Amino acid sequence: MRTHPYRAVLRWSGAEHGATQTYAGYSREYVVEIEGKAPLRGSADPLFRGDGGLHNPEDILLAAVTACHMLSYLALCSREGIPVVGYTDRSSATLEEEQGSGRVTGALLRPDVLLAPTVTEAQLARALELHDSAREQCFIANSVNFPVEHEPAVARADAP
Repeated sequence: MRTHPYRAVLRWSGAEHGATQTYAGYSREYVVEIEGKAPLRGSADPLFRGDGGLHNPEDILLAAVTACHMLSYLALCSREGIPVVGYTDRSSATLEEEQGSGRVTGALLRPDVLLAPTVTEAQLARALELHDSAREQCFIANSVNFPVEHEPAVARADAP
């Protein structure tokens, strides 16, 4: 088994606005720094007194699942010689709160894939099937404890 380490430094930037003297009175802003990359500014969801203009942990989790599926899918298509020319996913996730805590209970990916105009019917069908393989290979989906479902659409681009 090979291991791949990832490191991040999270700093509570909200401390600059004051201490956590009351629940309603402190800033939820933070910065995540990963060496060699632009900082990621975040906050809590506005429902939890955060800044709605910044990414929250739930946004980042959904983005990670969605991006990982896409990257797995594109790799599979490229290995099978299926030319993908467009990919958009309008994904969603559900967070359920109960007794002061909560958890993400599921994610639904809705990838809309566009293939080159030259693909065959067999490639079109195979491109749809590859979403199941991408789900099985996605590192992030394999790491979370909630179901990641997908409702893909695959179509051939119009010939120029």
